[in-house]
Amino acid sequence: MSNKNSTTAKNNAFEAAISALNTKALNETFVHQYIRPLFSNSLQNTQAIYLANHSLGRMLDQTEKDVIEGLQHWSYGREDAWKHWFAEMQAFRQQTAMLITADSADCIIPKTSAGQGLRAILNCYDKPIKVVTSMDEFNSIDFILKIFSQRKHIQLKTIKAKNSNGYQLDDFVTALHNKPELIVLSMVFFTSGQLLNDLKTLVNAAHQQHTLIMLDLYHAAGVVPINVTELDIDFAIGGSYKYLRGGPGASWLYIHPRHLDGSLRTLDTGWFAQDQMFAFERPETPQFASGGNAFLESTPAILPFYQARAGLKFTLGIGVQRLRTYSLQQQRFIENLLQQHDIPYLGKAGNRGAFIAIPHPQAEAIMTQLKHAGVICDCRENLLRLCPDLLNTNQELSIAINTLSKIWKMY
Repeated sequence: MSNKNSTTAKNNAFEAAISALNTKALNETFVHQYIRPLFSNSLQNTQAIYLANHSLGRMLDQTEKDVIEGLQHWSYGREDAWKHWFAEMQAFRQQTAMLITADSADCIIPKTSAGQGLRAILNCYDKPIKVVTSMDEFNSIDFILKIFSQRKHIQLKTIKAKNSNGYQLDDFVTALHNKPELIVLSMVFFTSGQLLNDLKTLVNAAHQQHTLIMLDLYHAAGVVPINVTELDIDFAIGGSYKYLRGGPGASWLYIHPRHLDGSLRTLDTGWFAQDQMFAFERPETPQFASGGNAFLESTPAILPFYQARAGLKFTLGIGVQRLRTYSLQQQRFIENLLQQHDIPYLGKAGNRGAFIAIPHPQAEAIMTQLKHAGVICDCRENLLRLCPDLLNTNQELSIAINTLSKIWKMY
């Protein structure tokens, strides 16, 4: 069998497996029969209970085959490889648009990181702007905003959560009185896992003040159903590293169609943003491509599109709502166990993303002890983070919390 035919056969087999993930409610029997076999490489030869699914999502077997396919176009296709690579980039844009319910693939601009997407928007402004954000943005986003502030490119106002109940939308609505040009805000905070509900209220209030909204969807995409068109947000950033099982590098910037009319031009650009880029013309006044392509940069990394393919197909095939329903069941199962052991935790299942945050001043030490005991999780800012995944069984979750209880008593 030729390499091309072999690749086609493997892809067809995976497509058939995805088609089998019908609309029935998820349960452990269904997961064991139809889903776990798609992750045989990730699941074999490991005795650890993996509850860091919010960090690095477990890889599908198909992903390795997809990456090899991308390399084969290079190995056997030479210059013809770009035809296939462009098609894969477009497929990535289309699938991501479906994931977050964007108007079209043109609204999705591939980036290698969410931070790259943030910089692209900040660098659209020719003078300093006022930016509002929270104290719980991911380190990369937080770092970029602070550097831009230090260099006087933005005036930064940071909102802090007032109490253990987390952030309130009113805090950000109040900040609109100073007429900021941009709000940068996570839909799900990476520290506490808090999910900001009713974001439409904030978006409407912001737009009345001519303030634009950028949402960080990294801990939301693939976790909760998202409709960026209905929310009417201006920008969003996210990627496949976590819940979408696509590894590093497969990230994106979403731009609402109203901002793709040429009124925004970023300094973060390159020859892929040119109109007729393969004409290799260099006019005195650069000519940008139309729509979202104007926000492309230099020659893109190609393999991340292949890395992301299987995870996106898997997530779309099951459906985010089904994944959300199953995740909430698992979270409530863990909550009951934590309550039995008198272990505190933040929030409730419906008001968080996919992971549970457990506060403790020695969270890092507890995390280390759990790892030695065969339970993999992580911590951020004195918060132990546990993220069940549909591959985790209730038995695993019970063992993990019982183990945590024993270690908890040591601290």
